[in-house]
Amino acid sequence: QVQLVESGGGSVQPGGSLRLSCAVSGRTLSGYSFAWFRQAPGKEREFVAAIRWPNSDTYYSDSVKGRFTIARDNAKNTVQLQMNSLKSEDTAIYYCAGNSRRPISSNLSNPRAYEAWGQGTQVSVSS
Repeated sequence: QVQLVESGGGSVQPGGSLRLSCAVSGRTLSGYSFAWFRQAPGKEREFVAAIRWPNSDTYYSDSVKGRFTIARDNAKNTVQLQMNSLKSEDTAIYYCAGNSRRPISSNLSNPRAYEAWGQGTQVSVSS
């Protein structure tokens, strides 16, 4: 069974950057699609970005498109989220999620489609 562990969160000023990493253990990245979700206090879990197996097609929410980049590093067995031009509204706990069942693209933003989850990492954006 795959295990996911996020890291890289922290505090940053508006306009700054952070890189989140999701370390995957228990198997290689092969066969898995991955996504990042986030949850702010008092809000529902929200889709951020996904990278789909096998072609590594990427998908983003409108709120982060053009600022965030998701990528998989097969050599390091990690999935990364590069976040640039951060805004206060990006403040949330960020979760990495994995899906082994080749979801269709329209289902990538559905948290119920993912069977593996990390514990989350806090991102705070404030001046």
